[in-house]
Amino acid sequence: MGCHGRLSRRIGMVLLPALALALAACSSLTTNLAANAPESEDAVFATSPANIASLTDVVQRNPRDPQAYNMRGSVFGQAGRYAEALTDFNQAIGIDPNYAQAYANRGLVYRQTGKLNLALADYNKALSIDPTYSSAYLGRGMVYRAQGNALAALKDFNKAIAIRPDNAQAYYNRGLLYQAQSQHGFAIDDFSTAIGLSNQQAEPYIARGLSYIAVKNYKNAAGDLDDAVTIAPQNVQAWVSRGLAYERLGDKEKAAGSYARAMNIDSTNQAARDGFDRVGGRVGQAYQTF
Repeated sequence: MGCHGRLSRRIGMVLLPALALALAACSSLTTNLAANAPESEDAVFATSPANIASLTDVVQRNPRDPQAYNMRGSVFGQAGRYAEALTDFNQAIGIDPNYAQAYANRGLVYRQTGKLNLALADYNKALSIDPTYSSAYLGRGMVYRAQGNALAALKDFNKAIAIRPDNAQAYYNRGLLYQAQSQHGFAIDDFSTAIGLSNQQAEPYIARGLSYIAVKNYKNAAGDLDDAVTIAPQNVQAWVSRGLAYERLGDKEKAAGSYARAMNIDSTNQAARDGFDRVGGRVGQAYQTF
């Protein structure tokens, strides 16, 4: 392939079952509300009852201010209080029908709750109001990717990056597209850019590690997944993927330890249980993970 603007129709690469499971579980970074991001002190404060009460006071004192509703709606969304978030975004849009950010934020809530057609309509509306809205292109691209429309998603991610070259989430999500097409060289490039722009999210390290596994660069994969579990020690996918990397390196001790950590977090995770069995793990035995 000659450029990032082209996805292959079909790649003949066959993934081993363990890697296929790991790739299938690789998740997207969210936008705006960042619901899947690690909870920083700022995020915890933003969704605290005290902050929500403060934002409610602002709304009550400014009942015709769409920004007040949009701000509180964003916090409700971040806290997973989606019905209340939608009420606030609806109110903001009712006051200002040309409020692009409220449409995009409402689209995000619809996307996170699986209402993809409603999300697509809101992102389209936001972009009709503001054709330079990078986050709306990113959100719409994620909807297209969820719907299996890879080429439309790629176009939107490219547009988001062209408008904002510092958009780490757009590079990450474009990387996931390439990864799904087994174009791991392009995927690794995009994940690397995402990490360079924002290195405190585990997901790009996990994704890059899985692409390194796919191209049999197990040492680099292990390094990325070491970083991932350090950043997010409760991330089951990070531990399972790390176990796979060390399994491929022949380090059964670290592989078993990684799978065991994943099972300690989620005892029902089948990929972790299968990996633990493959490397001869024994329940109750202590394993060195680093």
